[in-house]
Amino acid sequence: MKREATTNYSEDYSIISDRMRNTKPSFIREILKVTENPETISFAGGLPNPISFPKEELKESMNRIVEQYGDKVFQYSTTEGFRPLREWIANRYKEQYHLSVDADDIIITTGSQQGLDLMGKILINKGDKVCIEKPGYLGAIQAFSLYEPEFLAIPLLEDGIDLELLEETLENNEVKLLYTVPNFQNPTGLTYSKEKREKLCALLERYHTVLIEDDPYSDLAFEQESLPYIGAEKLVNSVLFGSISKIITPGLRLGWICTKNAEILKQVIVAKQASDLHSNIFSQYLIYDYLIHNDLGKHIDAIRKLYKQQSDAMLLATEKYFPKEVKVTIPKGGMFMWAELPKGMSSAVLFEMALKENVAFVPGNPFYTEEGEVNTLRLNYTNSDATMIEEGIKRLGRAISRCAI
Repeated sequence: MKREATTNYSEDYSIISDRMRNTKPSFIREILKVTENPETISFAGGLPNPISFPKEELKESMNRIVEQYGDKVFQYSTTEGFRPLREWIANRYKEQYHLSVDADDIIITTGSQQGLDLMGKILINKGDKVCIEKPGYLGAIQAFSLYEPEFLAIPLLEDGIDLELLEETLENNEVKLLYTVPNFQNPTGLTYSKEKREKLCALLERYHTVLIEDDPYSDLAFEQESLPYIGAEKLVNSVLFGSISKIITPGLRLGWICTKNAEILKQVIVAKQASDLHSNIFSQYLIYDYLIHNDLGKHIDAIRKLYKQQSDAMLLATEKYFPKEVKVTIPKGGMFMWAELPKGMSSAVLFEMALKENVAFVPGNPFYTEEGEVNTLRLNYTNSDATMIEEGIKRLGRAISRCAI
């Protein structure tokens, strides 16, 4: 097809694929640019507290793996990932959740975000129906959007997904995939009850729908209650995602996919070979060495204690500075608090007013697949100390009061 030549490449949208033009940029990544002002207190990003990073221990592991493994840590490697690390992950699943998985059921990914992309790549055809929580993790919405599905959003209740509506949706639609974050869900912080997990598993046994349980937050429980996975070994089409991002460090971009479904594993390996050959092998050696030379449980306990203090500080501040009409969830773990403004108030409008007060959060809009104004917002409490939390919530309370006028 001929057309007039142009030198304005930045506006030449005709060369961009439809799927990219229809995929929105990450709202949070854009917010992080806005909040680079050092005077802005940000509750926007889902950032772990840097004081939890085991820097000295990782430095020791870096030196040790170079000495011990030499050139191997700098060379190409297998797509599936470093086998000793996969064995360590499988053993942890066995010890904590009594799952009969082994290293061959696990593929190392470049963060669990790559897991979302790979699953979308191997499962979703244009127009396929995908169920997602409402509100849902915006990273999943963005990743799956590339493959142009039809999203069917199922509301979250206090104890997990709305099973009555989900059953109706599954009965009336051929749903390819159900994506869940069952522990301290992003963005709401809610956790599926044991009863809800069992009923959801029983429901899915009647369908061919693939279940993804994305689980970056279960280790961050303030009370060490261990809830079973929904599908795990009970469902043929069950997939677990895991990650070190919230318990060691996010910068190394190391996560994994775990499933007993051999066909899914086979296709994920092929898709990953096409994407990046394999995840950073230096990071894999590094994390494995860290894990076998340090007490991960003790490290996680310290993070839990820290985040509980920060969560309590934010709850106290919201009680002190938010109008009584604003409702907030009470976190029992994880990294987020979800707030609901009075009806008719827009969190997107509030966001602009809050920036003038030098405080930032994530408006609820990007967590929904439907367009329109919403009155909800997400607050992250893990990347600020108690003093910053109180001052930031105080500023946000002022902005809410102004917005309500």
